[in-house]
Amino acid sequence: MAANPGFPLVLDVKGWPVLVIGGDEEASEKSQRLLESGARVTVISPTLNEPLRQLAASGKVLHRGRHVRDTDLEHVILILNTIRGDRDFAQMLSAKAREKKVLLWSVDYPEASSVTMPAVVAAGHVRVAISTSGVAPALSGFMKEDLEQILDTEFREFVEWLGELREQAKANEPDADKRRALLRDALDGFRFLGKVRYPKVWMERRSQTSSTIQADAQQQ
Repeated sequence: MAANPGFPLVLDVKGWPVLVIGGDEEASEKSQRLLESGARVTVISPTLNEPLRQLAASGKVLHRGRHVRDTDLEHVILILNTIRGDRDFAQMLSAKAREKKVLLWSVDYPEASSVTMPAVVAAGHVRVAISTSGVAPALSGFMKEDLEQILDTEFREFVEWLGELREQAKANEPDADKRRALLRDALDGFRFLGKVRYPKVWMERRSQTSSTIQADAQQQ
């Protein structure tokens, strides 16, 4: 499959109906993220894991204890298919979602999806989305773990302070150019610095490739 970088955006799902298909850990994680974003979540699955059972029992999500029906795809803006290992189902769902003009994400089947699901690092008000265009999804997970360590409590406090400073500037400084200058000065010296440490297998491959190129050059 050719990589598809897509068109990055953030979808406002607050107050909108969203459908989650599946009842395992993937479904519960996605349902929780949707709830945190204010979506109205319906979960369709004959069985649910414990976190989803608790969400359903508390009324935070609506549970349909059966397999998906065509009518379930109506009046929703987004479908998250968390069922793994069923390509035929994912492709069938893709055709129906296109017919009904509904956005669809299917786990493990980007070719049957109209949206991708990046790994998201949440640090206070900051959200960092990481996507490899479907080429190396496991890499996104490793990057997410490291960024969560970097964007720590102090960073979240810093962002909170910037927000307070912006509100104060809006209230006290009527000149827009001066407000922008004030906020730029507050960020003077801020840098997001990092260095990639590559795995041993990659370094060995790079070394072998370099040796091959040098050998070819000497033979010419």
